[in-house]
Amino acid sequence: MLLLWAFCLSAFIMIILAFIKKPDYIYKSEPHEQNPMQGKKVRFVEDESDPINADGLHGHLVAVGETSHKAGFYEAVVKRFLDIVFSFFGLILLSPVYLSLIAWIFIDNPGPVFFKQKRVGQDKRYFKIHKFRTMKMNAPHDVATHCLGTSEQYLTKAGRFIREHSLDELPQIWDIFVGNMSVVGPRPVIWNEDSLIVERDRWNANDIKPGLTGWAQLNGRDNLTSVEKAEFDGEYVRKMGFIMDFRCFLKSLTVVFKKDTSSKKNRYL
Repeated sequence: MLLLWAFCLSAFIMIILAFIKKPDYIYKSEPHEQNPMQGKKVRFVEDESDPINADGLHGHLVAVGETSHKAGFYEAVVKRFLDIVFSFFGLILLSPVYLSLIAWIFIDNPGPVFFKQKRVGQDKRYFKIHKFRTMKMNAPHDVATHCLGTSEQYLTKAGRFIREHSLDELPQIWDIFVGNMSVVGPRPVIWNEDSLIVERDRWNANDIKPGLTGWAQLNGRDNLTSVEKAEFDGEYVRKMGFIMDFRCFLKSLTVVFKKDTSSKKNRYL
């Protein structure tokens, strides 16, 4: 009986916390931080007067149409229900892992344990993604790793192990519970990674919630070009359903139990 009460109390606290924090996660009180391209189809325009983006290019996105995606029953109801169940039990069962990693990260390199970054969510709505911090405090923020030359100089000792086993992604289970992400879907890109955003628009992959794991991740990850990633993400959108999600989930579990060498390649900070 005591265990049941503890379980119910945990659920209540998590629901209230998610309700309170979500507006902050989607920049509700910061209109200037929201995406003017939300709900739009876009293309990229090069402009040398613009700041450099995450792709290393100067330019900006312009709207060329409206998003017409309508979520079906599986996406809107079944998938969301499964996301809530998975994320709730994931947060409870993995709490000892969270506490261990939090202690290791802080002892190894004192500072914030969690890393928050603006990413592109469903319909291009910006949200704050949560990850375990794997980089030193002086590492650049809104930059893809491949734009740094070598990222090894910024990795902490704890961060190297955490990245190799994809444990830095675990806090995103909270993003799933809140409703900004799904268990399976296209990986959320940095807000100014314009080339991939444009390519995903060709395949309607920006119209659904980004995922903790995705079809492009499981078919090459950062060894793929932006065009190839977008094509895999588009394939997932076309085939999205319980069987496809279950297949992706099972395949992604193997990543946690083996060394992930992509930590030395084009991963985001």
